Amino acid sequence: MDTSVTVSDSAATLRLVGRFDFKAHREFREAVEKLLQQSGARAVKVDMAEVSYLDSSALGMLLMLRDKAKAASRDVSLVGVSGSVRQVLDIANFSKLFSIN
Repeated sequence: MDTSVTVSDSAATLRLVGRFDFKAHREFREAVEKLLQQSGARAVKVDMAEVSYLDSSALGMLLMLRDKAKAASRDVSLVGVSGSVRQVLDIANFSKLFSIN
């Protein structure tokens, strides 16, 4: 999986590309740390438009992001979610934990 972080105004975007599974753990964690260190970014958007696969470890990583962002007083939303990725998030009831677009 590839990750990139961009910041504009008061929002930081974490863009994910490829398979979001346990192999992506280290890269995702490093991207989250970078993202949360950005000053002024009050909102965090996780762009999942190009995620082709999502497993249970990815769900755990998203929960870790949510907890760290909450501790830093930041809101997290998942954007660009569709197809099988949306199905996995729906089955896991993530819509109760995140804003999903």
